[in-house]
Amino acid sequence: VGNYKRTVKRIDDGHRLCNDLMNCIHERARIEKVYAQQLTEWAKRWKQLVEKGPQYGTVERAWCAFMSEAEKVSELHLEVKSSLMNEDFEKIKNWQKEAFHKQMMGGFKETKEAEDGFRKAQKPWAKKLKEVEAAKKAYHVACKEEKLAISRETNSKADPALNPEQLKKLQDKVERSKQDVLKTKEKYEKSLKELDNATPQYMENMEQVFEQCQQFEEKRLRFFREVLLEVQKHLDLSNVASYKNIYRELEQNIKSADAVEDLRWFRANQGPGMSMNWPQFEEWSADLNRTLSRREKKKASDGVTLTGINQTGDQVSQPNKHSSSLSVQSNTVQSVQSSYNPFEDEEDTGSTVSEKEDNKIKNVSSYEKNQSYPTDWSDEESNNPFSSTDANGDTNPFDEDTSPAMEVRVRALYDYEGQEQDELSFKAGDELTKMENEDEQGWCKGRLDNGQVGLYPANYVEPIQ
Repeated sequence: VGNYKRTVKRIDDGHRLCNDLMNCIHERARIEKVYAQQLTEWAKRWKQLVEKGPQYGTVERAWCAFMSEAEKVSELHLEVKSSLMNEDFEKIKNWQKEAFHKQMMGGFKETKEAEDGFRKAQKPWAKKLKEVEAAKKAYHVACKEEKLAISRETNSKADPALNPEQLKKLQDKVERSKQDVLKTKEKYEKSLKELDNATPQYMENMEQVFEQCQQFEEKRLRFFREVLLEVQKHLDLSNVASYKNIYRELEQNIKSADAVEDLRWFRANQGPGMSMNWPQFEEWSADLNRTLSRREKKKASDGVTLTGINQTGDQVSQPNKHSSSLSVQSNTVQSVQSSYNPFEDEEDTGSTVSEKEDNKIKNVSSYEKNQSYPTDWSDEESNNPFSSTDANGDTNPFDEDTSPAMEVRVRALYDYEGQEQDELSFKAGDELTKMENEDEQGWCKGRLDNGQVGLYPANYVEPIQ
């Protein structure tokens, strides 16, 4: 009696499982969106870097093909996100609304119907069961009284102090006890027989209500299976023709890279094959050789338009692949050997993240395609541009930044079990120290009170006020 409550609870669990499945799909859709955005940002940034960098020709096109691939794959993942939210998420939401009907007083109509059906089917049998339990109890009490009366009678026979009248009372009580035992036994057997007779009908009624609950649950299970198959189709890009075409096109672009063709182009445009401007006799002209005053020179140096960055001397423009010029302030011109490492983070310089990103975009390499070079030359070793220590760099560009960050105490909102060796594990309510701020992937570096250092999801904790 009452064990049907587990079956009734399954209906409420079904509604909750719909919410869980929707949350699961929503989180995956959010991941797809973030991944697509990161791919687009990566492609945009590196496309600028490669186009401004020194790479040229067919290899440049092959390299840029990776950025095109990222943009196309980003679009596909946005389509995945859209399918998950607009189709799968909405389908579950609508099915849940149609399958479960809320009541004014709380709970679901389906739950109440199942509860009432089971209670109605069980009520007559439960009533008879209660009668059986009462009859059994009365019979057992009568048996106990009979045994007690017989024991008293036996003990009284051995006691000479009792008179015959008292002895007769004990004997009468034994007789009454035996009669009570017979009556209660008969009643107990009768109620048990009635219960046995009612059991088949009870089982039939209960099974009928149970089958209705089974059919309702079967609909949910089949629906979940159907939705999960649709989610699988939306996530599986291996069967999408456009996805295969992206990598087929990428392979073709890479294979089309031709070193011989690139060298031929470089020879014709930047090497011996380029058009030459051999020195020829030139007549003196007052206009061309007019000496500028110091004030005019100073004024002219405030803002100049350069086609390249030079150390010293005049500049002679050479044929370049890109004819665009670079307009800069003269006080920002650095040495041609100075370079910026795009993989290096220097927090102690005080620059912001956005400034660093701008610097990375502007300084992909030590020089750019449209850069001109000084025409002055010397045999002296001090002017050798290849002897600069900046050209190779003494620091490791892949060294991690070791500058300390401000430590903050945080409290875990949920349980988290580390999936990798470098991840922390903690329980909801545990306190730990955040050592580094959240990165682009949503991870923080922290330290447990036992000294263990590792990574954890940033949204699993909150600062301690």
